[in-house]
Amino acid sequence: MTDNSLDGAGLPPAPLKLLAQYLKDLSFENPGAPHVHTIRGDVPRGQLNLDVRARTIAPMQYEVSLVLGISALREQETVYIVELEYAGLFDVTGVPEEHVTPVLMIEAPRIIFPFAREILAKATRDGGYPPVLLNPIDFLAVFREQMKRQAEAGAPAANA
Repeated sequence: MTDNSLDGAGLPPAPLKLLAQYLKDLSFENPGAPHVHTIRGDVPRGQLNLDVRARTIAPMQYEVSLVLGISALREQETVYIVELEYAGLFDVTGVPEEHVTPVLMIEAPRIIFPFAREILAKATRDGGYPPVLLNPIDFLAVFREQMKRQAEAGAPAANA
């Protein structure tokens, strides 16, 4: 007898399904080129800006976007700026309603992050710099910080 609720590996179907992933926006600015490439010295230091966004596409389907920006400086001079928005289309059928927002804001970005990280590394390398290799991001901590800021501002909790 076969149980149709199980996948081929004998496991129940996952409640979070990645339907598609895609690059929404990529910008690389190299304002000091070619001058910055002739200067020997320190590797530029960068500052990372991160945002996670979710929006409803259809019932139980959401687009989750990772928005990453890096501004790299050498002393006070901007060396490069890279901005990326990478997204995934997720189906959350089977996720209890009270868990949809945390799943979309924690688990979904965790799934697409490695792909966004690779694009940033290639963009900086192709710009003539050492590739930026972002460390893994604790999306649970990011989510908690967002919730804390919203609570302090008196705003309602984030709804996807």
